[in-house]
Amino acid sequence: MPEAMLKNIRQIPGISGIVSEIPAEVGSVWPRGEIRKLRELIESYGLSFEVVESVKIHEDIKLGLPSRDKYIDAFNQTLRNLSSENIKVVCYDFMPVFDWMRTDTRKILPDGSETLVYYEKDLHKTDPLINSFALPDWEAFYSPQELARLFDLYKTVDENKLWENLAYFLNAVIPVAEECKIRLGMHPDDPCWPIFGLPRIITCEENIDRFLSLYDSPYNALTLCSGSLGCGKDNDVARLVNKYCAMDRIAFGHMRNVKLLDADRTFEESAHYSSCGSLDFPRIVKAYHDNGFTGYIRPDHGRMIWGETGSPGYGLYDRALGAMYILGIWETLDKFAKSGK
Repeated sequence: MPEAMLKNIRQIPGISGIVSEIPAEVGSVWPRGEIRKLRELIESYGLSFEVVESVKIHEDIKLGLPSRDKYIDAFNQTLRNLSSENIKVVCYDFMPVFDWMRTDTRKILPDGSETLVYYEKDLHKTDPLINSFALPDWEAFYSPQELARLFDLYKTVDENKLWENLAYFLNAVIPVAEECKIRLGMHPDDPCWPIFGLPRIITCEENIDRFLSLYDSPYNALTLCSGSLGCGKDNDVARLVNKYCAMDRIAFGHMRNVKLLDADRTFEESAHYSSCGSLDFPRIVKAYHDNGFTGYIRPDHGRMIWGETGSPGYGLYDRALGAMYILGIWETLDKFAKSGK
């Protein structure tokens, strides 16, 4: 993590910690020494490092291949190494092949800012095996040849099989998470529907309930992402926050706004401010606040504004604005709750 960014983040009021990761090969063990170096760097700027996003899950685990056990062992050793460096939460996901999916990562909005968008009609025009346009994260890991191999393997993995493979994984890792006192926060699928014919299962309330029931432990928890779930028109994010907070099954909150467009499965990421998108941010924040949530929350994704350049979705300026908006709502709720008015 660049030190200049840590210096800037330290200047945002109310920000106390950093969410980060080690740039390790998927399926490898994260060396404790590298984790310690990152922690010490972050702490040298007066910030904490207690949340990792993310430890990526090897495709052999999702596919249920015989080789999955060695990658699960590596995941568990990474948890032990992270625990030794005071990590409390690990975010991960179980999305086959692709991480979060967008059809354009630099859409120019009317105000001149850049954002990420998902237009279903554009996805239908795309063959991922040709790699005809840039998508976040996955293209750094898979060549066209590897993608073709994975798509062939996933022909035998439907939703039921993916659920079986997830249950196998949880039964192997949650006991270690409990031992290490690290809460594993499953990130919802983003967007919350199948992509290119690949199954996706962490998509809605019914499926989240099923996921949590696979291993009943506070260490088997959620990274509840408002944007990932909020792009599904049937998902009431504030109600989901209220429900899973009350159950103590949210380890990490991602707060992002999305603007749902008229066409089905079509949305644009927006500024966090409620009127810029389709999500009711005061209601979502209130759900956390009313339940006395004391876990971790971060402003998730942001537009590129004020001429900033960088990785799409991860500009500093718009996320800083989002952080202050969220903290402003939280402080207001706090003040009124204490005054009884």
